[in-house]
Amino acid sequence: MSRALSYRDAGVDIDAGDALVEAIKPYAKRTMRAEVLAGIGGFGALCRIPRKYRQPVLVSGTDGVGTKLKLAFALGRHGTVGIDLVAMSVNDVLVQGAEPLFFLDYYACGRLDNQVAAQVVKGIARGCELAGCALIGGETAEMPGMYPEGEYDLAGFCVGVVERKKIIDGRAIRPGDVLIGLASSGAHSNGYSLIRKIVERARPEAAMLDALMEPTRIYVRPMLKLLAGGWIKGMAHITGGGLVGNVPRMLPEGTHAVIHAARWPRPALFGWLQAQGGVAEDEMHRVFNCGIGMVLAVAPANARKALERLKRLGEVAYEIGSIEKGKGEPVARVV
Repeated sequence: MSRALSYRDAGVDIDAGDALVEAIKPYAKRTMRAEVLAGIGGFGALCRIPRKYRQPVLVSGTDGVGTKLKLAFALGRHGTVGIDLVAMSVNDVLVQGAEPLFFLDYYACGRLDNQVAAQVVKGIARGCELAGCALIGGETAEMPGMYPEGEYDLAGFCVGVVERKKIIDGRAIRPGDVLIGLASSGAHSNGYSLIRKIVERARPEAAMLDALMEPTRIYVRPMLKLLAGGWIKGMAHITGGGLVGNVPRMLPEGTHAVIHAARWPRPALFGWLQAQGGVAEDEMHRVFNCGIGMVLAVAPANARKALERLKRLGEVAYEIGSIEKGKGEPVARVV
């Protein structure tokens, strides 16, 4: 008679999963907000809407890290991809004027390595601290046979809140408005399928690998302070699709964006990628942020004030273009 099987025999270690939950609780605790009523450990987390909002509207977003994870696996660098995960969602809800309220994560793997998973979740908690939102829950899924040994996948989910009258939806944008670009911290979490092809061909030195793994910049704290001035008409988070794909998403019909590439210094990372990969200039702006991670639309009268305020808040920002009258669907041109 064959012996009885256990879940551990099938490749799932329940004890390891329980140990991970206990290990990450201190990291999550540091992200707590006063509105959180119950966080990690229950079947669901409970969170009040902050009392300062008179007509609160919830704004939700979800994203992952994409194939940047493949580079993290190859380099054995797991400590910052959690920041990437948080950034991609909190920056998305931010562009509608929302304050990120709470965040949840999904970590899936074939076999749970608690040391690696703890590094990842510590990064997620750090990202939540930077964004001022609470890490209130998540899911760790150990699924034997679903993922190669040593690999995992990540997904994140953010809910933010904005006063109804202060929603940023781009409808106020007009021809003549100014575009302000906030500097990125690197490639953020986009274009890594192409980046990995280039890395395989070029075999970069350690400094370039560091630049490629630099986590996505989280713009939440400075932008919430800037939004309080009431100057921002539209915002675009520059993710997959680059400048030409994302800037039109904030524009109303009948407008186009003209972006001048010479108005900000392109970081060396993007010059290296273009040279080593032989990537065409148009393709660079379709795939990468090329040094601009967030774009704002403001009235000409407010442009200088916004730039000065951003500088005081520690952001590097440039006047990168303007809005013109157009026909049909909005587009953005980089010239």
